[in-house]
Amino acid sequence: MSAAQLQHLKLWLAGKDKNWDLAAYELRQLTDSIAEAAVLYPGIPVDNVTTMMAPLLSVSDAIAAKDSRKFAGSMKGLTDGCNACHSSMERGFVVVRLPTDRFLPANQLFAPQGKADVRR
Repeated sequence: MSAAQLQHLKLWLAGKDKNWDLAAYELRQLTDSIAEAAVLYPGIPVDNVTTMMAPLLSVSDAIAAKDSRKFAGSMKGLTDGCNACHSSMERGFVVVRLPTDRFLPANQLFAPQGKADVRR
């Protein structure tokens, strides 16, 4: 689930910088990680995984629409869904939030770049 946490972070940062292609990519990665978790961790109730579909679709719709306001709201719903799953699994001590620190992770640019733009 560490991968999912990093993907959640990268998804948020890409969407905040309106890099919709990167956001769509990170959403696919996160969706795959959630599906893998359902297989790798047999104690996860099926309902926990299926209830994540609506928030994931909401984020996908916001990305497709390139709607920053809808994206922020749908990411809050997705984050709430992650935390609800953690709580139901008696892992409420694992709390995910929307990032506030723009310096993490420092090794990737999130703003869209031109194809020839390889600065930094």
